[in-house]
Parts: sequence; C-alpha cells; structure tokens
Amino acid sequence: MKTIVLLLAMLLFVWQAAAQVSINDDNSAPDSSAMLDVKSAARGVLVPRMTSSQRALIDPAALGLLVFQTDTPAGFYYFDGTGWIFLGIHEGGGGHVIDADGNSYPTVKVGEDEWMQENLRVTHYRNGDPIDLITVNSEWSRPDGAYCWYNNDETDNKLLYGALYNWPAVMDTRNLCPAGWHVATHAEWIILTTYLGGTAIAGGKIKSALLFLPPNEAASNTSGFSATPGGFRMWDGIYSSLTERGYWWTSTLDGTNAWYRTVGYSDAQVEVYSIGGDFGFSVRCVKD
Repeated sequence: MKTIVLLLAMLLFVWQAAAQVSINDDNSAPDSSAMLDVKSAARGVLVPRMTSSQRALIDPAALGLLVFQTDTPAGFYYFDGTGWIFLGIHEGGGGHVIDADGNSYPTVKVGEDEWMQENLRVTHYRNGDPIDLITVNSEWSRPDGAYCWYNNDETDNKLLYGALYNWPAVMDTRNLCPAGWHVATHAEWIILTTYLGGTAIAGGKIKSALLFLPPNEAASNTSGFSATPGGFRMWDGIYSSLTERGYWWTSTLDGTNAWYRTVGYSDAQVEVYSIGGDFGFSVRCVKD
C-alpha cells in the first residue's frame, strides 16, 4: 500500500512539474498564469541566433516562432503564420499603427503629436488600390502617384529605409497613411523642431544612431523619433544619398513646389526646403 501511495505522489509531482516550470535563483514558484516563468535581476533570455538563410530553412515554422537574425537587417523576427515579420530597428517606445499592406509601425509621442517611428513602406492606398511601382528611370517623372525602393532593391531596402514616394502619391485623396493618420504637414514639422529646441539642433535629437554614415554628428535620438536615412530619387529617376541623408515630404505646398525636411550624417540640423513633386522622398505619418 505504501508503495502505491508513494507512486501516486511521484506521478502527481511529475504532472505538476510538467504543467509549470520556474527558472530563477530565489526558489520561487511559477506564476499561476505561466507555463514557463523565468525570473532574474541580472540575466536575460537568449533566443536562437541565425542568419537570414538559416531562418528561411525553418519549414514549417510555427505561428509565433521567434528568432534573432544576425545578418542585415539584424534584429528579432517572428512568424505570423504566412511570413516572417521584422520587429524593427527603432529606439524609444509608444504604440503602433498598421498600414493598408498590414505593415506594423511603432509610434512615439513627441510633444502633443504622435508620429510613426519608421518610414512608410506601404504599396497600396488606404482603400486598397495599388500605388504604381516605377522602376524605369524615364518613367519616374509623372503626374500620377508612384513609389519605388531605393535602387529598385526591395529585398535590402524596404525594411531598413521604407519606400520613396513622389508628391502626387502624398496628395492622392485615397491616402497613403492608415485611417486616423495623415502625412505630416509643414506646420507639424515646425512644431516638432520647435519643441526640440529649433532646427539647428533638432536633427541630432531625432536621428537614430543606426544606418547613417559616420560620424552621424550629435545623433542622440532623445525624442524617440528614430529618423533614419533613405536617400532620394531625382526627377530623372536617378537615386542618391542612401546612407548620407533622410528626406521627408510634407503635405504642404510652397507655391508650385512642396515643403520637405532633411537631416544628414554630418551635422545636427533639420534643413527646410521646397522642391518639385517629381522627386522621390520618404514619408512619416502623424496621428490625426
């Protein structure tokens, strides 16, 4: 009889151990809501680290599977059931917003305005209509909305830098930004830079430490805006300045031109200019 009782007790212990696991250095029990409860004040958790080629060989991948990719673009990726989603290179915090393609962007509040922390990379307007992808240089200058990836290289440049859009795409009534969001105006950029101390120093406060060429002067990103470079496309279709500068359209006209902002690797300024709408720049959206 004692043998049977002991056996039942051992089975109960094994069942309880299998139901919940606690890993810690204070011998505390796992939280009742957790299958696995890892607790430490001095160490982290390491997930599998691999290259993009190694990640691509995981087949089938389970929904929610998480890995850390070691080659460019390095960072955390999770499998959403249909593909791998990059968790981003942003700094800072906030909420998130999802565009018409299902891309998710972290957001940050700077002053009273909430901004996307990444450059827009949507390929459809808000109503689902496709934006024209223009790869041929001679076809870039046009009256209709268009987008492209720098050097026509979606694989290497989409996640890191976002898309480049012409100004007709920015102003299309079908809207580039998700519902409840809009392309930042000239006035909203003024509010942003004024809040951060003025255009002479605001560039350093919005620049990410990532991707810009060195020395990436004064890049502190204390605002959490996480501005990255992305270059631009000229009216004749030629690409330029991928890692040197970031350029962002506003949705505001200056006569027949459109206002834009630019920051670069060599100083802390946010520069303000206007230019013709057949150039290709990045876009940041602001919450309505």
